[in-house]
Amino acid sequence: MIRLLISALIRLLANALGLIVAASVLDGMRVNAFSFIFAVVIFTLVELLLEPLLREVSSRKLPALRGSLSLVVTFLGLVITDLASSGFSIRGLSTWLFATVLVWIGALVAGMILPLLLVKRAAKERREH
Repeated sequence: MIRLLISALIRLLANALGLIVAASVLDGMRVNAFSFIFAVVIFTLVELLLEPLLREVSSRKLPALRGSLSLVVTFLGLVITDLASSGFSIRGLSTWLFATVLVWIGALVAGMILPLLLVKRAAKERREH
């Protein structure tokens, strides 16, 4: 249970960083400061729900989709977040494409670095006590 909570927290933080990176780089992407947390939560929930579903569908009916599954899930997460949050918007085809890639890369890198930082910090705190 604790691992699941830690994994969810890391995913939330990683997605938050991915969204911040994309919103700061792309002119056609806006995230309202008040809606930011809501947008991150919606985006992460959509990813958590769609990823296993699309993985199952792709393994059975669309094996070519497996390699790009994370990008598809990221894109769908952005679409649903855009529809559900009034403080989050993406405008323009190129912005949608670049936002998908930037959020995916940002979340991927943060998802690899954050666990290392958190584990290192937790291990240090355990040694001190």
